[in-house]
Amino acid sequence: MSEEKMIGLVQEALKTRGIDDEVVAVGEFNPRGHTGGLFVGGLAGGEAGGPLGGVAEGVGVAAGSLAGMRAADAASGLPETMVVGVTGATVYGFAGRRSAVSDLAFEVPRAGLTAKVHQRVNVRVLELIDEDSGSKIELEGNRLPVTHSKDVIDELTA
Repeated sequence: MSEEKMIGLVQEALKTRGIDDEVVAVGEFNPRGHTGGLFVGGLAGGEAGGPLGGVAEGVGVAAGSLAGMRAADAASGLPETMVVGVTGATVYGFAGRRSAVSDLAFEVPRAGLTAKVHQRVNVRVLELIDEDSGSKIELEGNRLPVTHSKDVIDELTA
């Protein structure tokens, strides 16, 4: 989906909630640890199914990967997939994917917010840190351009 369509999706979600704010960047994110959970779960599942060989090992990898991702997402307290919208004043996180959003998962003012980015092999970790309290929202943005996570990161770190 194009960035313009994603911006329109979040703009409409804000309007539906009575929020009058102009979205400047949108991207799709997961909670921090989502991808790591996939790898660790897949390794554990492969080891469990390995002694049986063949199909059992493959099933173990698949089941372990899903379980690992879900465990990491549940531990974060955030939805497994989020669309993050940025306005001049606020960062909004909605449960959902780039084609549809649902619940508002977080809303944080940009004033007093520090955005830090950590580069990983296959994801970028975005930390949204409240300067006063030190509390953080930690997100993973996939490096695939179709997610537009880089657009959000660029807007918050410019």
